[in-house]
Formats: sequence, C-alpha cells, structure tokens
Amino acid sequence: MKICVIGLGYVGLPLALQFARSGATVLGLDVDPEKTASLNRGESYIAHLAADAIREQLAAGRFTASTDFSLLRSVEAILLCVPTPLTRQREPDLSFVLNTGRALAPHLRRGTLVVLESTTFPGTTDEDLRRVLEEGSGLKAGADFHLAYSPEREDPGNPQSRVADIPKVVGGFTPACLEKALALYRRAVKTVVPVSSCRVAEATKLLENIFRSVNIALVNELKIVYARMGIDIWEVIAAAKTKPFGFMPFYPGPGLGGHCIPIDPFYLTWKAREFGVATRFIELAGEVNTAMPEYVVARVAEALNARAKALKGSRLLVLGLAYKPDVDDTRESPAFRIMDLLKERGAEVAYHDPLVPVIPATREHLAWKGQPSIPWEASAVSRFDAAVIVTRHAALNVRELQQWIPLIVDTRNAMAGVPCAPGQLWKA
Repeated sequence: MKICVIGLGYVGLPLALQFARSGATVLGLDVDPEKTASLNRGESYIAHLAADAIREQLAAGRFTASTDFSLLRSVEAILLCVPTPLTRQREPDLSFVLNTGRALAPHLRRGTLVVLESTTFPGTTDEDLRRVLEEGSGLKAGADFHLAYSPEREDPGNPQSRVADIPKVVGGFTPACLEKALALYRRAVKTVVPVSSCRVAEATKLLENIFRSVNIALVNELKIVYARMGIDIWEVIAAAKTKPFGFMPFYPGPGLGGHCIPIDPFYLTWKAREFGVATRFIELAGEVNTAMPEYVVARVAEALNARAKALKGSRLLVLGLAYKPDVDDTRESPAFRIMDLLKERGAEVAYHDPLVPVIPATREHLAWKGQPSIPWEASAVSRFDAAVIVTRHAALNVRELQQWIPLIVDTRNAMAGVPCAPGQLWKA
C-alpha cells in the first residue's frame, strides 16, 4: 500500500514513520523544501525524534519526502497533518487545512481515502474540507472518494508514547468511508476505535483537550488561593493523588503552551456560537490559564522586592523556552509572554534552553527572533539577579542553579528536594 502524509511536523512525521515501519510505502509531503531535503538526507529537525528512525525507512525504500503534490496521483490514502491555529481575534484559522485541500484536489483519484488529523471543530471534515475537495476534483465524497477524520494523539517528548500503542479514534463520512479508514489505521496502530461520524471524532479530540485545560485552570486557581494561605499546592496534589479512586492529578504552571491545549478549546467556543450556546466554563478556564504569566511576573517582582531590588533594571534569566520538558517545540510557550512582560517592566531578560539554542521566528513574538540561549556556565548564570524556571528540562541541573544564582522563582516545582538558603526559593 502506498500512502501520503501531508505536513511533516511533530504529528505528521512520527505518523509517516510508523506507517513505513508497518510495511506501507510512505510519501511525505510538506511545503517547506528545507524540511523535505533534510529528511531525504536522513536528518531529523525534531529534537526527540532520532535521525536513525528516518534513515532506517529511507534505506528500506519505504519513505521519501517531497514538495511535489502531483505525486499524490500514485497513492491510495492521504493523511492531512497540518496546523490549525487561531487568528489574532482568537477565531479558528482553517487556512492550512483548506489550502492543502485545494492543493491536493486536482490530483485526487477515484477510490482514494482522505483523512484529516488536525484538531478542529465538528463539521470541518464533512463540510469545509469536503467542499474544497469536491470543488477542486469534480469527485463526490462517499461516492467517488472516501473521507474520514481521525484526531492525532501525539505526546512529544514522552519516551513511553508510541504511535502504534495509542488507540486511534476514527470517524467516516459514510459507513464505507469508515471501513476504508479502519482498514488503513489497523495496518499501523494496535487499537482502532470506530465512532459513528467525523463530527463525533472531531468532538472527541476537543473533549480530551478541554478536559485538560479546565483541570489545569482549576489547579492554577487553587495555587494562588493556597499560596495566600501559606499552603504549597504541590504538596496538596501529592497527598491527594494517593486516593486510589475519584481523583486524577493535574499540575499548575506558568501558563499553557503547545499547539493543542491553549488553542483547541476556542475552536468549540467559536463553533458553539453558531448554535446560540455560551461555553462559559471553557472561557473561564482560558481566562485563568492566560493570566498565569502575569501572576508569575508579579511573584518575580515580589521576590525581588523582598531583597530590596526593583524589577526595573534587574537582570533576569528565564529557564526553558519550550512549552514542555525535553522537546524543542516553542509554539504558544508561556515563556514568551513572561519575557515580554518582564522586558516591558524594565528588566534585562535572557534565557537558557539546551534544546532551543536560538529563538526561532514566531507569529506573535518576532522581537525575540535570533536571540541565543546563554551558555550553562557559572560565569554566565551567576551574573543574573534571579532565575525563573518556566520549563523543567531533564538537562536542567537544579543543584548548580541553587549554587550559582541568589534568587529562584520556580513555576514547576523543579527545586523540590534541593536545599535552598532562606528566601532564595519562591514558587509561582
């Protein structure tokens, strides 16, 4: 079987390699020629994805990368793994999905299966994507080609997370479309979960991410309440999770990051307005989580004030730019907002992240583009007045940090168990 995965990022590339390992011949398409050239050389541009995994499939002839959409004429299935960001007005941006649909439509053959994996609101697959595919190809979904939706469940940086082991939810436009999609995914994934429609599958993904967003907001709010009472939220969670039923631990932080949790709930919020429904719970969670960088900066100012220092003019080091531990993905990272706020208040701001040696271009934080990570050396780190731990990479040597810097604001409980001097450690 020959398939195509369009979009070779944190979702598409691992998926393409898993299908290749399962015996399919995989064409990887991406609009970025640098990415495809890198892959064809056997190089990985994703920190947690080993280059050996790419070279193995290249050598076996089961994987190749290209920017040429005309090659789609030779495949039996097309999987779309493209971004679904928000606009500046916090509304869904389907441009990547729809433009990809328009680009592939002229090359769509009868009998081909098209599956969308990008997270989106219910109705995207069977309305928006179907429309551009049918208009561009002259074919009809469910009659001339198959259409389905199967949400990605990638967990970057988790060594225990393997594409083959994560159950795959699949919904089809018609029963025949569903059967075609189930047969495809059963080649590469151990457990496939059929649902009654594309919309149910789309709603499933949103529920998963909204569940996390709401519960993280809850512990973020409790963090602030308990801190005022002199209670450590981390100790409370550790005690609560000893209960073997009725409780699932979630952890506070400096704000949400990544391409899912900060964005996906607003897809449902936007779509719900079409039906006259207000999603107050989701929006409240978004407000709480979005306010966390402000809380962190307030704690930094409070910690400095306790040492008779002003935030303005202080030299501050942000530790961890990636949105989660042990990945190089900076999308929607709260570190950017924290750095912006600190700089706006007159601080001198630098960062250290071993996985992000130079800040890449981002849509909302272009002012930081090109700034390098400072070296992890005593002479470099000790010149700062305070450090703010935003991301707890495994490579972060917290004991050296404790020795090198006089004031630490910890948003991740990274310093737990490390003896600090009185007033040296502040939690945020």
